[in-house]
Amino acid sequence: MEMEKRQADLIEQFTQQAEATRDPRVLASIIADATCHPSLFAFSEILSVSNISKLEGTQFSSSLDLLRLFAYGTWSDYKSNAGHLPSLLPDQLRKMKQLSVLTLAETKKVLPYDRLMHELDVSNVRELEDFLINECMYSGIVRGKLDQLRRCFEVQFAAGRDIKPEQLDGMIEALSNWLGTSDNMLQSIQEKIKWADMMSEANRKHKKEVEDRTEEVKKTLKVDMDMRGGGPDDFMSESGAVGLGSLMDLEEDRVRPKRYRRRNPMP
Repeated sequence: MEMEKRQADLIEQFTQQAEATRDPRVLASIIADATCHPSLFAFSEILSVSNISKLEGTQFSSSLDLLRLFAYGTWSDYKSNAGHLPSLLPDQLRKMKQLSVLTLAETKKVLPYDRLMHELDVSNVRELEDFLINECMYSGIVRGKLDQLRRCFEVQFAAGRDIKPEQLDGMIEALSNWLGTSDNMLQSIQEKIKWADMMSEANRKHKKEVEDRTEEVKKTLKVDMDMRGGGPDDFMSESGAVGLGSLMDLEEDRVRPKRYRRRNPMP
């Protein structure tokens, strides 16, 4: 959270400086300061300042190209276009390599040492690991694990880079698809909740019906006991359940024709 706030404060600082002047030389100096700053890794908002855009076609247009490279490019991109770009200061060189690590970490969570050494122009593993630890992990832009046995860097977290304008349509499409999937999932969950509520209500009604029928049976048994003159022990066990033998006798008496029905002895 502290890193994000620091980034936001720096972006606001440099954008205000760029908005306050139209002098191309001053704007080029602002670009140099921003790209050298050790805590700034996002540049698209500075790039969007209209005064910065007006450097296009001037003698300082190479500074504008350099700012674009810091926003979206890598160290390899710089080397490919170094002929018409300003020479990098040591702080800018380090920043460009840090940004290159972030670009690799966007698509891969396991970065082989060989790939990193090639992309960063690092000649040995010790130099690479020192750079990853001191310039990347300590600065807070990445977190991960150095695996010397497998010769790779396992990325656990990487700060996001500026989004290229041509990437926006793809991101909007991906977010739209995610939103559609989320809506479908939400509808499915709501239907399951509705079904669960219905089942719960059905179970409640069934339980009520069972309880009502149980009460009716108890009342019927009580009436029969009163008519027969028997006690509750004839029909109820010690646990309170109806005696099986008594119920069978009762059922047998009900289905047997009256002339064969067993008569209780007179008390």
